[in-house]
Amino acid sequence: MATTDLDIPMREESASPATTKLRLGSLTALVIGSMVGSGVFSLPQNMAAGAGPLAILIGWTVTAAGMLALVFVYQSLAVRRPELDAGPYAYAKAGFGPFIGFNSAWGYWISAWVGNVSYAVIVFSALSYFFPAFGDGNTWQAVLGASILLWIIHFLVLAGIRQAAIVNTVVTIAKIAPVVLFVGVVAVAFKLSVWSLDFTGLGNASLGTIAAQVKSTMLVTLWVFIGIEGASVFSARAERRKDIATATVLGFFTCLALYALVSLLSLGILSQPELAALKNPSMAGVLEAVVGPWGAVLINLALVVSVVGAFLSWTLLAAEIPHVAGKDGTMPKFFGHESERGVPSTSLLITNLLVQAFLVITLFAQSTYQALFYIASAAILVPYIFSGAFAAKLALTGESYQSGESRTGPLVAGVLATIYGLWLVYAAGPAYLFMCAILYAPGIIFYVWARREANQRAFHPVEAVIAVALVAVAILAVYEMWTGAVSAL
Repeated sequence: MATTDLDIPMREESASPATTKLRLGSLTALVIGSMVGSGVFSLPQNMAAGAGPLAILIGWTVTAAGMLALVFVYQSLAVRRPELDAGPYAYAKAGFGPFIGFNSAWGYWISAWVGNVSYAVIVFSALSYFFPAFGDGNTWQAVLGASILLWIIHFLVLAGIRQAAIVNTVVTIAKIAPVVLFVGVVAVAFKLSVWSLDFTGLGNASLGTIAAQVKSTMLVTLWVFIGIEGASVFSARAERRKDIATATVLGFFTCLALYALVSLLSLGILSQPELAALKNPSMAGVLEAVVGPWGAVLINLALVVSVVGAFLSWTLLAAEIPHVAGKDGTMPKFFGHESERGVPSTSLLITNLLVQAFLVITLFAQSTYQALFYIASAAILVPYIFSGAFAAKLALTGESYQSGESRTGPLVAGVLATIYGLWLVYAAGPAYLFMCAILYAPGIIFYVWARREANQRAFHPVEAVIAVALVAVAILAVYEMWTGAVSAL
């Protein structure tokens, strides 16, 4: 998931424009840093849990096509609509109105703070290698430790502390170097005989058909690519607008190669059932099988350093999303409140209270890292789908295009990105879609609040129908979970 190492500067009137502009190298690092986080460390088990080698290959192929289309969407939109600097929700708002824009901002925010909960769980799951009482990151000891970490970070951010350059460097190395080392070591130890054992996965009846296996990989692959829009979100700070597109493409292909190699090479070390049974971060178990215990120690320590640093960055980013939306009228104005140090204090407090509440839920529901990142992945689909649809709409109408300029490429990319997003909605399944509906529905209250503050009409007829349908699905979801028809977490 997005785990940006960008040191987001305070909003200071005296800040020089030159100090806030990002060049191609910084933008590319931002895109890669936004995607490489906790997800890659758990890819071997997460992918093998529901699929064999063939389905995983197909899954990466589908993901490569879908995410590349999304890359081209953000590439096109950065050039076509340079005045839209607030990222995916700004595109949804410009293309489909304030209610869709609000829900895109709301969904992005949900994905961000639920993702932070998953970070807390995976950090203490990794620490359980050294301190078994932390279990899978959802024991009372782990929840207590995660809560302490959460509020330490909260007060650090309130104090105006940001990651220094040296910390960013350490965190980046802690992420990338062990992954590259893992790929190199596992490639040498790779055994084709292990990889080809039950290549289709059909020998394991619990995996189902190849189509079902491919479907099971979809939210996992989406999770590790969340952050592909990183350069777009910070497009206002780019020194040159065209660098946004280049950075996004470079970051995408770098991460795609790393992710595919990690998951596929692991299947040549341990069989699918063995990988599926590993504890997360599963990369540690794979490397331990090759080099011994020091491999597990290395991966667990790397993950802790990486995710703690990411936790700090994403605590700020999760608070920044409703803060920016509050300032431009998409969300109620109180979200836009800042402290004297320029910190989005109100948004930060609300965000971290929600993270704390979900940490407690993980204790009583015994929620796992995988369940949490499925929710975060499903929640972000709304902004992704409407970004693709907006790009397709611009290509169809010709808006922002010069006379005679080809619109075929952007149209195809927009349509494919939209279809890919809708396919992921189907792949998510009812349990996670129901949970997202429960999290999305309360947002309607805040949307109406914001519209009244602006003295504007809350809903147009179509928007009213969508709002009623969302509430109805949320009520149904609560009923289904209450009766046990669908599991919650």
